[in-house]
Amino acid sequence: MTTALEHGVCAIDTEYGGLLKDASHLIVENGRAAFVDTGVNSSVPLLLDALERYDVDPADVDFVFLTHVHLDHAGGAGTLMQHLPNAHCVLHPRGAPHMADPARLVAGTEAVYGVERTRRMYGTIRPIDERRIVIAADGQCFELDGRPLTALHTEGHARHHYVLHDPASKGVFTGDSFGVSYRELDTASGEIVFPTTTPVQFDPGQAHRAVDRILACEPEWLYLTHYSRVGDPARLALQMHDGLDAYVALALEHRDDEERTAAIEAGMLDYYEERLRDHGFDGGRELIASVLATDIVLNTQGLEVWLERNG
Repeated sequence: MTTALEHGVCAIDTEYGGLLKDASHLIVENGRAAFVDTGVNSSVPLLLDALERYDVDPADVDFVFLTHVHLDHAGGAGTLMQHLPNAHCVLHPRGAPHMADPARLVAGTEAVYGVERTRRMYGTIRPIDERRIVIAADGQCFELDGRPLTALHTEGHARHHYVLHDPASKGVFTGDSFGVSYRELDTASGEIVFPTTTPVQFDPGQAHRAVDRILACEPEWLYLTHYSRVGDPARLALQMHDGLDAYVALALEHRDDEERTAAIEAGMLDYYEERLRDHGFDGGRELIASVLATDIVLNTQGLEVWLERNG
């Protein structure tokens, strides 16, 4: 599914993890184009179909911006680049080596998911020619036919993360630095966001600073990879800060539990249920657990890695 938004932006459902879970965004400016995040290898045909729908030749794609190199954001980039003869892939300096040679990236993913599941979910991760990789310095501006797109380094979720400020759309493409917000959890009160602490580099202090840096751009819109455009950034920023503090408190509460993983997972579901009830969501605990099942597992893993790293 492709959703046309204003200012030459469209959201492409990569269909990774189910429907409306993972988005790639296409920016089109006077016939030139850029992708922000790519989904996985199986998503590539959907991205190419979007180019055709918007009458953009693959040769007119100038950039593939990868907010970070976790495979739900970047797993399809090597394959996609093979179809875009003139595009450059823009990466954080810490992420670039992993796309030129994905071996360590794949190994890290296999450590989380296991070898068989990693292959099933992501296929073969193809490297990107180093000559086609551009390193994004903090604050560096890239121009898409004169449209400024500025990369801002944001740690917290991952040390190799940046966001992309796009004044033309009054928005910021946030990757995972502004959490996740699934459309099936929207209510009359609007959207709700939850932080994501996916292993292995969660840093709560840096995550708070990332939210503040995004908000300092004074955006009207945030374009999340999970899932797409949300409004009212100031309200959502408060939710992010609250969620980060709640996650840390939950991890510390169960630091020494014998069944720590199960305790954190249960506590996280309790937190989601309470927050969503206050948000006016009328689905029960079972539905919440279903929608957020993957997030609960990955967030717990991330918090446990953080606990181990911090003694």
